[in-house]
Amino acid sequence: MRALLFAGQGSQRRGMGADLFDAFPDHRALADDVLGYSIRDLCLGDDDRLRLTRYAQPALFTVHALTYLAQRAEKGEPDLVAGHSLGELNALMVAGVLDFATGLRLVAERGRLMGEADGGSMAAVVGAGLAEVERVLADSGRDDVEVANDNSETQVVISGAPAGVSEVSRLLTAGNPALRCVPLPVSAAFHSRDMASAAQRFAGVLAEVPLATPKLPVIANVTAAPYAPAEPVAALLGPQIRSRVRWRETMEHLLDVGVDEVWEVGRGRTLTGFWREAAAARRYPAGGERPVPRTTAAPAGPATVQPPEPAVSAIPAAGPVATQPRGGTTLGSARFRETYRTRHAYVAGSMYQGIASTDMVVRLAHAGLFGFFGTGGLSLARIREALDDIGRRLPTGAGYGMNLLHDMTDSALERATVELYLERGVRYVEAAAFTRITAPLVRYRATGAHLDATGRPVAVNQVLAKVSRPEVARQFLAPPPPELLARLRAEGALTGEEAAAAARLSVASDLCVESDSGGHTDGGVALALLPTLLRLRKSAGAPAGGEPVRVGAAGGIGTPEAAAACFLLGADFVLTGSVNQCTPQAGTSDAVKDLLAGLDVQDVTYAPAGDLFEIGSRVQVVRRGTMFAARANQLYELYRRHQRLEDIDGRTLATLERTCFRRPLAEVWEQTGRHYRDTGRPEIARDAERDAKRRMALVFKWYFADSSRAALDGVKDNAANFQIHCGPAMGAFNRLVEGTALESWRRRDVDIVADLLMTGAADVLAAGVR
Repeated sequence: MRALLFAGQGSQRRGMGADLFDAFPDHRALADDVLGYSIRDLCLGDDDRLRLTRYAQPALFTVHALTYLAQRAEKGEPDLVAGHSLGELNALMVAGVLDFATGLRLVAERGRLMGEADGGSMAAVVGAGLAEVERVLADSGRDDVEVANDNSETQVVISGAPAGVSEVSRLLTAGNPALRCVPLPVSAAFHSRDMASAAQRFAGVLAEVPLATPKLPVIANVTAAPYAPAEPVAALLGPQIRSRVRWRETMEHLLDVGVDEVWEVGRGRTLTGFWREAAAARRYPAGGERPVPRTTAAPAGPATVQPPEPAVSAIPAAGPVATQPRGGTTLGSARFRETYRTRHAYVAGSMYQGIASTDMVVRLAHAGLFGFFGTGGLSLARIREALDDIGRRLPTGAGYGMNLLHDMTDSALERATVELYLERGVRYVEAAAFTRITAPLVRYRATGAHLDATGRPVAVNQVLAKVSRPEVARQFLAPPPPELLARLRAEGALTGEEAAAAARLSVASDLCVESDSGGHTDGGVALALLPTLLRLRKSAGAPAGGEPVRVGAAGGIGTPEAAAACFLLGADFVLTGSVNQCTPQAGTSDAVKDLLAGLDVQDVTYAPAGDLFEIGSRVQVVRRGTMFAARANQLYELYRRHQRLEDIDGRTLATLERTCFRRPLAEVWEQTGRHYRDTGRPEIARDAERDAKRRMALVFKWYFADSSRAALDGVKDNAANFQIHCGPAMGAFNRLVEGTALESWRRRDVDIVADLLMTGAADVLAAGVR
C-alpha cells in the first residue's frame, strides 16, 4: 500500500512553484481570483510576504496541490492520504472532500486567523520523545507551554509563551548534550491554547461550507485515525488548529494498515523520515527503542600506525596492558589491508542496537584497524547521531564502516539509510541479511563509479557482504542486474557514467562467509562453507576489467588457531563478532560483560527468536547464568500446543508469572494492549482480543522484548531473563586469556583483542600446522 503525505507550514521558500504555474494556467488564474493577488508574484517575487502566516499558508496549499496534480499521472492515486497540520487541507482535497477553490478559500481564512494570534513561540525538541518532554513540562510547573507536534520517537515540538518555551528548553537540555532544542522561525504558538480563538472562528467558517465524505481514507491530525464516514469533517478540522498534531501515531497507523511506501509532497523529505523512523522502531513491538550505553571514549588524535614487527607471543602476562597500536601482520590479502586502511586483514563486524558502538569503531580507527558500527534496530535519526559522533572524533578520511541491514518488510528504511550514507560520504558498508540484490544497495555501490585513465572500472564505495548461502553469494559476485541499473539511471539516481562503470563491477567488493555465530544464524560450518564459496568465486571470475572479489570468514573466531585455520583455508580476511561484545567499547551493559567473561565454549545454545516467534525461527544465545533459553523454548512449546492462554494449566501459568514475566499475565496483556492503543494501533489489540492464539503470541513476545532490554540496560534483578546473542567463540577466547591480564573484560580493548588474535595466528602459521 502507498500513502500520500503533504507537508505543512515551514516548508515554504521563495521560488517554489516556478515550474508549475505555466503548466496549470487555469488553476493559477483561479488562485489569483480567490486570493485577490497574484500567486505567481507571491511565490516568485522578492518581497518577504512568505514569512507571514496569512500568505505562507495559501501559497503552500496552492503549490502542493499543483505538485500533486503534476505527479499524479506518473505515480497514480494513493491508497490513503495524510497531511501535517496545513497539509491536511491538501489531503482532504485529494480525497474529494473539497475542490481546489474551496480548499484555497478555507486556507486563506485559516492563515488569516492564525496570523492574528501573534506573540507566541515554538521550539523543536530533537532527541527526546513525548514521554520525556511531558515529564519535564509537568516538573517545570509551567502552564504556558504545551506539546504542539508529536512528530516521532525522537522529535517533539513545544509551543507557548516565549519565556516559557525558553525555560522548558533549558530544562530539557540541562545535563543532556545529546538533546537539542531548536527555536522555530514563527511569530505565534501554533497548536496551543493561544489558537483557541482562531480555532473557534475557523469552525464557524467551516459550518458555512459544504464538505463531502472522503472517497479514500484521510488520517486526521486530531485523532491519528481516518475520518469516520458518519462524522462531519468539520468536527475534526475545526479543532485541529488548537490541537496537538499526532503525527507519530499517524505513522504507526500507516504501518498497521500495511503501508510499505510513502509519497511526500513538500520541500525535503521530513515526513518520509518520520515514517521511516516509525517503521524501524516497529522491530520492538513490546517496547520502545533502548539507548545505546556509552562506555570508554577512544583516545584523541590521529591514528599512529607503526611498521610491522616480528611475530611474538600474542598473550600478555598479567599486569599492565599496552594500548599503543602494534605492527601489522602479512596474513591474508594485502589489497584488503590497503583498501580498508588496516594493519591486519581483520575487521570487527557490526552488532545490533549499537553494541558495535561508535566508541568501538573510533578506537579501532585510532589503532590503525577497522570496524563497522551496528545499525540493526536503530532509527534513521539514531544512525545519523552515530555518524555525527564518529565525525566529531575521527579525522577526515579515517577508516570505518557502517552496517546496512536488509529487511524485506522495510525497504524504505534501507533506501533512507543509503541516502544518508551517500550524503555523509560513508565509503564502506557491511551488507547483512540480504537474500537478493536491491536497488538501494546497487545505488550505493555504483555512486561515484567511473573509468580510470586506462579504461578500468573503479568503485568509490566498498561493499562487504555477509553471506552464508551460495545462491546469495552468486548475486554479489556478479555485476548489478541490468534492470536495476537502468531504473536507477532513469530515476536520476545514477549518471550514465556511473551505470556504465558499475555494469563492469561486482556488487560486492568483499564477501564474508558467515558460519555459525551469535544471534540469527544458518548454523553453517566454516570447513564446508569457505572452500565452497572460494570455488564459487573462482568459477564466477572477475567482472570485465573489475577487481577480483575478496573472500573472508566469520563465525567461531575466538582464538589465534581459529583465525589461522581460516587463512589456511584461503580466506583473504577474517571478521569477528562475539569476542568484541565483551570489551570496554561494546555498547551493552557491564552486567552482560561480566557474564560473557565467564563463559566456556559449551555455554551457548539455541532459542526461539522474538521477532519471528510465531514461525519458530531461532537464534544462538548465552545459556550459562541466564534462564532465557529454557524459558523461551517453554513459551514456544506452549504456544505450539495450545490455542489460547486459558488452555494452559493453572500451575504452569503461575510459574510463568513468577519466573518469566514477574507479574500476572493479565497485567502483561494490559500493558501490551495499552502499548498498542497508546501508539495509535488499537486494532492490533482489538484483533488479539478476538483471536486468542494471536493474543497468546503477543503476551509471550512481551517476554522477548523485555529480556533483551533488561540485558542491554543491565537490570540486575532480572539477570535470570537476560537475552544475550552470542556464539561459542566467546568461551574459546575466555579459555585463551585465562590467567592473563585479559581475563578481566575491562582490559580487553577491542584493538588489543584484534592484535592478540592476528599476531597469534601468525605465530601458529609460522610454527607450522601440527
